[in-house]
Amino acid sequence: MKINKIDVSHGIQWVEVAEANLRILCGCPADSVKHLIKRGLILSKEKNGVSFETGPNAILLSDVLLQNGEFANLAEFPVLQMLYKQGLIVPNHPNNTGQKPIIIGTADQVDSQMRYIYRGNYGLISREEIMKTGVSEEKATEMMRLKLKFAFGNIRPTDDFLDTRILSSNSVEIQNGVTIRRLELNIFEIAYEDETTIVNLNLRPTEKYECAYPLGYRKFEPEYFAIIHSGEGDGWDMNRPSMSSILTYQGGVYLIDAGPHLVNTMAALGIGINQVDGIFHTHAHDDHFAGLTALMRAGRKIRYFSTPLVRASVEKKLSALLGIEEKDFEDFFDVQDLSFDEWNNVDGLEVMPIFSPHPVETNLFVFRTLWADGYSTYAHFADIVSLSVLKGMVTDNIEQSGLSLELFERVRASYLTPYNLKKLDVGGGMIHGDAKDFRHDKSDRILLAHRATCLTPEEKEIGSCASFGTTDVLINGVADSFRRHAFSYLEANLTGISLHDLRMLINHPLIDINPGSILIKEGDTVSNILLVLSGQVEKIRTSDHFFGNLSAGALIGDEAMFGSFDVKYTYRASSFVRALQVPLTLYMEVIHRNGLLDSVKHFITMRNFLNTTSLFSEGLSVDVLGRIVEGMTEKTFKAGTIINEDDLYVINTIQSGLIERRVGDKVSDLLKHNDFFGEEYAILKVPHLFHLHVLEDTNVIQIPGNLLEDVPLLRWKVFDNYQKRVTRLIHQDLLS
Repeated sequence: MKINKIDVSHGIQWVEVAEANLRILCGCPADSVKHLIKRGLILSKEKNGVSFETGPNAILLSDVLLQNGEFANLAEFPVLQMLYKQGLIVPNHPNNTGQKPIIIGTADQVDSQMRYIYRGNYGLISREEIMKTGVSEEKATEMMRLKLKFAFGNIRPTDDFLDTRILSSNSVEIQNGVTIRRLELNIFEIAYEDETTIVNLNLRPTEKYECAYPLGYRKFEPEYFAIIHSGEGDGWDMNRPSMSSILTYQGGVYLIDAGPHLVNTMAALGIGINQVDGIFHTHAHDDHFAGLTALMRAGRKIRYFSTPLVRASVEKKLSALLGIEEKDFEDFFDVQDLSFDEWNNVDGLEVMPIFSPHPVETNLFVFRTLWADGYSTYAHFADIVSLSVLKGMVTDNIEQSGLSLELFERVRASYLTPYNLKKLDVGGGMIHGDAKDFRHDKSDRILLAHRATCLTPEEKEIGSCASFGTTDVLINGVADSFRRHAFSYLEANLTGISLHDLRMLINHPLIDINPGSILIKEGDTVSNILLVLSGQVEKIRTSDHFFGNLSAGALIGDEAMFGSFDVKYTYRASSFVRALQVPLTLYMEVIHRNGLLDSVKHFITMRNFLNTTSLFSEGLSVDVLGRIVEGMTEKTFKAGTIINEDDLYVINTIQSGLIERRVGDKVSDLLKHNDFFGEEYAILKVPHLFHLHVLEDTNVIQIPGNLLEDVPLLRWKVFDNYQKRVTRLIHQDLLS
């Protein structure tokens, strides 16, 4: 066989043509390099006394930007592996033969990846861009000198070190006689001489990109002030998530960075995305950035905490990747800018960002809160650069790239300030830290992280390491935050309930449910309802091909009040779940005596319908659902009519009927029960590309766009759906 193909993971394949010296990574979602390492497709070798890694020398991109809500194309780390770990760009390296790695894909996806890799390499690329974030001209000049030192004196366009191949309807040569052509969306034929192989990068509707490492499960126990260790590895570690932490404070949950497969990480820790109160973001490298899409699919805007300098770098990279405007970042996050070198108050928690010298804009974080004997403190230092590397960059010549002695001393002082708990990047090399710099650090406890290799004996004398899911409790909690949340969730579900009845419902047992357990089966007769307080729950009915997810605040089993006390879905814990258990008969009595029967029945009926649709099937909070139910109206379109623009300024969800969507005189697709239309202008504010012809009498639920546009999950789903539809039409040549 001349062509060797290996299925690596969902959405990732490997095609090798040894005679043509071509090794293609087909599909590059988050952590694709880690999957290649696990499968033995990246190995350590030595040549002429130089150690290096093997691996791909070409990447085939997905035709679509997103699959099932996740980034399909994240080529940054595969490109870094080829350039630096394989040595294709390293001066005097035996593999540096002048051959560039190749990016293969559609024109739009290749362009997006080239711009995203450019921003991933450099962040902000001029003094003017830095100054736009509020940095003074003097400091911006200092930052650019440092950036140019990391960039070896020159910020280069991406095509200086990457080649591209743009796919068309005809075969395209990759190299040395190997060709590729698209058969249909995301399905390709690769040919060499008399052999061919088919590559299919499509995920099935229920498939997700797989996590490269096992995580296990932990119970979530919020403390007054504590650090949950959610990642200690780096972008190359195939056994652990990348360096990150979860900070709990007074019942609130805050992420520090968002690495790949954040949903898996959160599920393993028993925390739902909608429980997150905010994210503190250090910088825009993929191992700290790729999980942002999970937060962009939350049921409300999650607060985003960083300095304007780092936020600008993140916005530019994300806009390149998604093809959106930088300002659209605020459609998905509640932006809360922090000031460098000052204590910023976040819900009573004090946070100080500190500038960290790095190839892209980076801030470290120090957190503190007042307690009996003074302040309790945590320092999170990712990514840092060793003091020896920084010292080698010091120069008095302000015309040269590098840094001043004054800046070096400021950085050294910030590194070595003692805290109660300090987590450090000790990944080594040119752009990561060195444990030896902290040998004399007076911090109470030092944790060493951000590396793929084991600690050396010398490093073990300097600091500890943390296993996934372990917790450092800085201040123990005594308040019952779960019951406090239960109070607010029930109040949202039962608007108008009396305070004493609400307190009665809250005074019921909290139960823990193990991962993988079925809470209630379809058809079961229930005697208790469950209010989810933490964790994630799957909602399933295979007869309708329905698969949804519930998070904190969701009620399970309440629909049984209006039938024969049986439920119509199966509910299954996908993490450790904590729930309030309330007797169904008591819950019904409370609803009756508070005069809430009609409103609750209407809400549950509409909620159950919305839950069957792809747009509203998961993750929405009770208050968002309530707002939608209150604002929705019903309308019927008669067969034979063409829907006019007035009905395309709202989201239309089809209850029954059939509509044909056309581009010009060509049929694009058919819309039926549970499909939706009108999102182009109602939410995305883009022109209508389609004409809608009603084939059968069609009943719809109409929802004003302003009720949905501030819900990141819905905006994300609409954006994903629209992108896929337009991409499909382009490849079908229905759009010119």
